[in-house]
Amino acid sequence: MSIRRLRAGDAPAYRELMLQAYGLHPQAFTSSVSERATMPMNWWESRLTSRFDVVLGAFVEDELAGIVGLSLEPRQKARHKATLFGMYVVDAHRHRGLGQQLLEAALDEARRHSFLRLVQLTVTAGNDPAIRLYQRCGFALYGLEPMAIRVDDEYLDKIHMWREL
Repeated sequence: MSIRRLRAGDAPAYRELMLQAYGLHPQAFTSSVSERATMPMNWWESRLTSRFDVVLGAFVEDELAGIVGLSLEPRQKARHKATLFGMYVVDAHRHRGLGQQLLEAALDEARRHSFLRLVQLTVTAGNDPAIRLYQRCGFALYGLEPMAIRVDDEYLDKIHMWREL
């Protein structure tokens, strides 16, 4: 297994994996399959080449098996914060430590930016495996956003977590 920053040429695999994530786990993501599937390939490429987003991919052999993103804040007064997004590991590769390795790689990436002081994220309330993973990696809860997303007729809360670098 290897972890590296995704490049524009990885956009088709990134798109496929994210659409899979949105479809299989709609409660875990704010984006939906229907809205993201309509985005042109250059949108996905731009996500991978943005100077404010870093998307890391975990590869098992040549297969993209997991992803996580780190969004840097462009506004001067908030530049000390980054947001973790789009964490997903393919079902076939779960329970092998891949998620923790991805998360640690994202934190290492954050530490490479000397201006960053903290990383924040949101996780859907009730997603206990993800919450435990984030806590193992030093994240702490700091708030709850009630009714943060709606999936069909169900409203779901988001837990806000943060970690100082």
